[in-house]
Amino acid sequence: MFQGATQLSLDNKGRLAIPARHRDILLAHFAGQLVLTADADGCLLCYPQPEWQPIRDKLLKLSSLNPRIRALQRRLIGYAEDVEMDAAGRVLISPALRSYAMLDKRVMLIGQGNKLELWDEAKWTAQQEIALSFSHGELPPELEGFTL
Repeated sequence: MFQGATQLSLDNKGRLAIPARHRDILLAHFAGQLVLTADADGCLLCYPQPEWQPIRDKLLKLSSLNPRIRALQRRLIGYAEDVEMDAAGRVLISPALRSYAMLDKRVMLIGQGNKLELWDEAKWTAQQEIALSFSHGELPPELEGFTL
């Protein structure tokens, strides 16, 4: 559903104007209801609310006795915030989430199928350099034989 990369700016209040191609889908299918949460890679994940609910439910069913599961629950559920697009198609990103992802002014919104990722522009650039620096034999086994 969501794909492509878009360079954007946060306004002085921490609001993000959702691009029209994504905004139209979010309004038509999800009434502009979103969930923002923290990702382990240092970006924010932006799910339409109905897409987030099954993920949250699965996470909550996992045993919190396992320290790694508990850490994942704390990050994903603990940072999760319900947000709604305003009449201008903007979402307010809380200070806590902006701080977590080190979002200042220039950001990248990246489509990832059922969700969007929101990155600080400099962190996104660095992430792409790392991702493209695989040498022969370092690709995950799942990508062997994969062609475009």
